[in-house]
Amino acid sequence: MTTPQEQFWSGDFGDEYSARNTGAEMLAGNISLFSEIFGRTGPLESVLELGANIGMNVQAIGLVAPSAAITAVEINAAAATELAKLDCEVIEESILEWTPSAANYDFVFTKGVLIHIAPDALPKVYEKMAASSRRFVMMAEYYNPSPVAIDYRGHSERLFKRDFAGEFLDRHQDFRLIDYGFRYHRGTFSQDDFTWFLMERPSN
Repeated sequence: MTTPQEQFWSGDFGDEYSARNTGAEMLAGNISLFSEIFGRTGPLESVLELGANIGMNVQAIGLVAPSAAITAVEINAAAATELAKLDCEVIEESILEWTPSAANYDFVFTKGVLIHIAPDALPKVYEKMAASSRRFVMMAEYYNPSPVAIDYRGHSERLFKRDFAGEFLDRHQDFRLIDYGFRYHRGTFSQDDFTWFLMERPSN
């Protein structure tokens, strides 16, 4: 592993996270979210998720866009085992160690993943997302206009808020922001007060 954050998520805490983040309510929220986002993208042939955990997003996408081929990168071995039971290609590897071979995917995304990556490693992740995307990049993360670290279940330096999408757009100016939205924890199909950003690399 290359960072303390990766060691953290690949071990017991990552296993505990998987056990907490499952169930019909979460699946319903994900179906609602991706239905909204895919209404902006139109049909997709291929999707890549970085940090897929046990596949709650994969399951939702399989229902919303059943014709899309899904690839999932996941660092935690137990979570990757659960992912392998779903209709997707599983790459059991650290995002920081995984290398995209080409811009092979129509839609590349993270959801609640960038917030847990060491800040110094984020540019590498942005580069991988841009390099692997044929058209769309989406980030659903905790937003803050300036970087801030938040204690996470008694642990420091394990959760960060910042303007991930803004940083991505500054570094990869061939992409443009086409839509964004907020999910409020008290709303219908609520999730966890995150903001999603959809960015596109125009074809011409």
